[in-house]
Amino acid sequence: MTITSNSSKFPIRVSPFFLLTLVIIISGLSQGLLLPVLAIFMEERGIPSSVNGMHAAALYVGSFAMTLVAERVLGRTGFKKLLIGGMIAVMVALPIFPLVSNLSIWFVLRLIVGIGDSAIHFTSQLWLLLLSPKERRGRNLSLYGMSYGLGFSFGPFGIRLLSYGQLLPFLLLSILTAVGVLLVILRMPNKYPERAAGSVKETRKYGRIYRLAWFALFTPLLYGYMESTMNSNFPIYGLRIGLSTEQIATLLPFFGIGGLILQLPLGMLSDRYSRKVVLMIAGLGGGTLFLIAPLAGNNFWGLLLLFLGAGGLVGSFFSLGLAYAADLLPAALLPAANVIASFHFSLGSILGPNVGGAAMEFISPGTLFILLGSLYVLFTLAGFGFRKQTLEKNENMNRL
Repeated sequence: MTITSNSSKFPIRVSPFFLLTLVIIISGLSQGLLLPVLAIFMEERGIPSSVNGMHAAALYVGSFAMTLVAERVLGRTGFKKLLIGGMIAVMVALPIFPLVSNLSIWFVLRLIVGIGDSAIHFTSQLWLLLLSPKERRGRNLSLYGMSYGLGFSFGPFGIRLLSYGQLLPFLLLSILTAVGVLLVILRMPNKYPERAAGSVKETRKYGRIYRLAWFALFTPLLYGYMESTMNSNFPIYGLRIGLSTEQIATLLPFFGIGGLILQLPLGMLSDRYSRKVVLMIAGLGGGTLFLIAPLAGNNFWGLLLLFLGAGGLVGSFFSLGLAYAADLLPAALLPAANVIASFHFSLGSILGPNVGGAAMEFISPGTLFILLGSLYVLFTLAGFGFRKQTLEKNENMNRL
C-alpha cells in the first residue's frame, strides 16, 4: 500500500511526523483529564461505581462505532480531512461538559468525544505506520506512543485547575485543540490511501489478518482495557481506599511517566531483537506489578512506584503491537489491520470500566487490579503458542 497526495502546491515547512505527534499529545491530554474528572464528579454525587463505569464506556462506544466506518471514510476524505473532523468534534464537546449536569447529555458528549478521538488515532497511527521503514518502525511508533503518553500523563494534573472553576481545564483543552486544528489546516496537505494491486477479497481479508497476526492485534485490546480502567475506575478505587483527590491526581500521571521512560528503549529493542519477546517480557512484568498493587493498600509511595513500573512496561503495548502487526502482514492489509486494532482498543476500553466497576462493587476494590494483572500474564502465556507465518506461506495466502 502507498499514500498518494491530491496536492503538491502547498509547501510543507513542518514535518508530518512532528504535527501528528503534536496532535496526539493534545488527544492524550483530553483523555487523561476527561475520564478521571468525570469519574470523580459522579462518585461525589453518590452514583454507584457500576453505573459510573457503564457511563464512562460511552466514550469507547463512540470510538467503536467510528472504527466500523473509518476505513471507508478515510478513502473518501483523505487523512487530513478525517483528522481535522475528529479534532473539531473533540474541541466542540469538551467545554460543554462542565456547563451541564444532565447525565444523558454527558453520555451523548462522551459518544462525540469517542468518535473524534477514534478518527484522530486511526488517521495518525496509520499514517505514521505507512511512512515508517521496517528498521525504524518500532522507534517511530514508540515516539508516537510517547507523545500520547506525554499528554495522557499531564491530563490528570488538570484536576488541580478545578479549584479555579470547573470550566477552566475543559476550556483550555478546547483552545489547545483549536490551535492544533489550525496547524493541520495550514501545514499539512491532504493525502489518500491507495490500495495495492491484487488486494484480497473483502470476505477473506479480516480472517487472513487474524490468522497471521492475532497475537499482535491482541495488544490494543489489553491497552484499551488498561487505560480505561486506570482512568475511569482507579479514581473510584482511590477514594474508596482513603486516597484524596489530590493524591489520585498525582498518582495517575506516574503511570504515563513510566511509559514515557521505557517506551522508546523498548521500541528500539524490538527493532534490534524480537518484538514478540519484548511484548511477552513486558506483559509478564507489568501483569505481576498490577497483581501486587492491592497489597500496597493506600500507601502513596508504594502505589507510585508500582504505577511507574507497570506503566513503563505495558505503556508501549499499543504502539509495539501495531509495529509487530506491520512486520507480520503485507502492506495491502495494514489499513484493515488498523481498523481491527482500533476495534480491539474500543472493545477493551468498553469492557474496562464496566468489568472493573462491577468487580469493585460486587467483590472488592482490589479485584480491579487482580483482573488487570491476570490478563497480561495470560497474554504472555498465549505468546508461547503463536508462531509467525513463513514468507512462503504469506505469499501463498496472498494469492487466494
